[in-house]
Amino acid sequence: MDNALLTIGIIAGSRSLPSIFAREARQAGCQRIIAVGFSGETDPSLENLVDDLIWVKVGQLGKLIKAFASRQVQHCVMLGQVAPRNLFHVQPDLRGTAMLLRLKEKNAHTIFGAIADELAVDGVTLISAAPWLQRLMPGPGYVDGMAPDRGTISDAQFGFHIAKETSRLEIGQTVVVKNGTVLAVEGFEGTDACLTRGGDLAGKSGGGHRSQSG
Repeated sequence: MDNALLTIGIIAGSRSLPSIFAREARQAGCQRIIAVGFSGETDPSLENLVDDLIWVKVGQLGKLIKAFASRQVQHCVMLGQVAPRNLFHVQPDLRGTAMLLRLKEKNAHTIFGAIADELAVDGVTLISAAPWLQRLMPGPGYVDGMAPDRGTISDAQFGFHIAKETSRLEIGQTVVVKNGTVLAVEGFEGTDACLTRGGDLAGKSGGGHRSQSG
């Protein structure tokens, strides 16, 4: 996908990535940025970086799609997080309810795929944000902080293998390992809780290593 689109939409979850994307897209020549934010999740300061920010509640799929379609947005990206706990406390609108009822399995892959299909019905294509963020992505061999020792590299390789398997099984993408032992596997609680649990189990001496498949 060419990153020279003049108009783009953002389905914006929490944290800084939606704002980072908005800055990069604007710098790349995007003239019009329309964002949909989730109440209680999206950083309100995103409003200063986009042309329009429409607020919805988690589960209001029809309102989300209408926000883009009514503003002639033909391409959008999905960035940021939505707290996993909110997925069991939503009151979906009619379109969101219909979508969920069609899904036999409800995980990140199936839900995001179904959202993309619903967007496409109204002429909005969900695309990757990667072309706009390429400048910020580390290349192969990048190391932040201290150079890893042999034990760290071994744990990272082991953890990556486990993370690939848990991702394949739609459990989660993150694991924490220490000395060849899996301390924590990301489940429905999300990445932060997995890291906290792994850190606690690693003990006061630390040494837990995170691996992530995606």
